[in-house]
Amino acid sequence: MDWLERAAKLRQWSGNGTRAPHKPLLLLYALGRFQADAEGELRYSAVESDLARLLAEYGPANRTTPAYPFHHLVSDGVWEVRTDRGTGSPGTGVLALRAEGAAGRLVPELRTALRREPSLLGRMARVLLDLHFPPSLHGDLCEAVGLELELAETGPLVAGRRQRQRGRQMREAVLIAYEYQCAFCGYDGRIGLVPVGLEAAHVRWWAFDGPDDVDNGLCLCALHHKLFDKGVLGIGDGHLIMVSQNFTGRSAVAREHVVALAGRPLLGPQPGAPRVAAAHRSWHTGQVFHGDPRPAATV
Repeated sequence: MDWLERAAKLRQWSGNGTRAPHKPLLLLYALGRFQADAEGELRYSAVESDLARLLAEYGPANRTTPAYPFHHLVSDGVWEVRTDRGTGSPGTGVLALRAEGAAGRLVPELRTALRREPSLLGRMARVLLDLHFPPSLHGDLCEAVGLELELAETGPLVAGRRQRQRGRQMREAVLIAYEYQCAFCGYDGRIGLVPVGLEAAHVRWWAFDGPDDVDNGLCLCALHHKLFDKGVLGIGDGHLIMVSQNFTGRSAVAREHVVALAGRPLLGPQPGAPRVAAAHRSWHTGQVFHGDPRPAATV
């Protein structure tokens, strides 16, 4: 049985690049819990708050109850649910899952495979991370779900299809287009002649068919890249920076480096280089940016 293929082909609602990471998040969480306790099970009432927090932090802005993946992941052959009455999920009703003592765990065949081949856990995690989240979030997400592993490579094939290879030339092309400075704050640090702390960010995530093109890229410092991928920052009409109203930061540093960006124009790209395409900006606003934008900061 090809568990990597099953992980890669989780049934999800999709359409026009819409993100639905509910099942991948639950499966990553289950793998992390399996690593800590291979015999344990996840009682819905005990893990509901953990799963809700994961969905709020790593899912799209539209909120969904964790009851949805808890019930529906069963159909993918990697997850089982039982209640106090026996095997079988009572459905997606939160009250029923709580009242009937619903508990989930990886199916017995998968648990056996993970014990027999410990590296399988890391390879399954890599498939889930690569297909659903940008690299800037992988470390934080592993920590959030309790996964402690060096992620293994899955090889040239994932789930019977050839992996898209990230364009190696994109980083340099984007950094050149933005003249080696963060498009949000202007940071342009170097060690000697080598830029340090600057990254090429995909606007529409590579995992969601975002092209390795300059018009889908931004040169960002490491801080603002992370905040951009977490939905704190976005790009609005006129290529003005958006800052989520959901973001809070009381320190002067947080106000200066995040809140004060609201309404500022992007820095770059240089003349002749393409600006971020409207379609990619729209995707990021709809699928990643959280909440409503703050009004433009006043001087």
